[in-house]
Amino acid sequence: MTDSYRHKGLRKKLVENLIEKGITDHKVLDAISTLPRHFFMDLAFEEKAYEDIPFPIGKEQTISQPFTVAYQSSLLEVQKRDKIMEIGTGSGYQAAILSLMGARVYTIERHESLFNSSKTLLTSLGFNTIQFFWKDGYKGLPEYAPFDKILVTAGAESIPEILLQQLKIGGICVIPVGKKDQHMYKITRTGENEFKNEKLDTFRFVPFLTGKE
Repeated sequence: MTDSYRHKGLRKKLVENLIEKGITDHKVLDAISTLPRHFFMDLAFEEKAYEDIPFPIGKEQTISQPFTVAYQSSLLEVQKRDKIMEIGTGSGYQAAILSLMGARVYTIERHESLFNSSKTLLTSLGFNTIQFFWKDGYKGLPEYAPFDKILVTAGAESIPEILLQQLKIGGICVIPVGKKDQHMYKITRTGENEFKNEKLDTFRFVPFLTGKE
C-alpha cells in the first residue's frame, strides 16, 4: 500500500471541504488529514476514497462518509487516553481516527468477515492499541465498562439502555436514532440514573442489528 503525494493532496482538499461544512475540531481534522482513507477501500475504487461519500465494503455495510466520521468524532469531544467503545467496526476507518486522536478504542463488529479484515488491516498499519471484539454490539462490553465515551456507527430504532449503563458519569454517547433516517443524539450521563439528551442533525445509517454473524 502506498500513500503518494497525490493522495495527500486529495486528503488536504477533503479536509478543506470538511471545514467548509462546519467541522472545527482540529484533532479530528488532523486525524483525517493523516490517515489514508484509500487503505480502507478496494483498490478498484481508490479514486472515490477522498470524495465526501459513503462507500460499500460488503455485508451490506459501508465506510461512512468522511463528514459523518468527522461529525460524530467531534461530538465525542475526544481527550487523550479516553476509553472509547465503538459499536460497528466496519472497515476500521473510524476506529483508526479515534486512535489517532489519542483514544483507547474498544471496537465491536457483528460480522466475522469484517471483524477479521479490519483487525488484520489496522494491526498491519500499526494500530496495536485498538482492541477488537466479534460480538453482539447491542450488549456492549460490560466487562470493560465504564467507558468515557461510546460511539454507535449504525442507526438504532431506540436508544439501548444497556449501553448507557456502560457510560461513566460525565461520559458521552453519540448514537444515530430513527428508522428510515436518523437524528444524531449526543447523550451525556449526568448522574447514576440521569442523562442529558441533545437531538441534532439528520443522517442515514445502515441499521443497528442484534446478534452476530
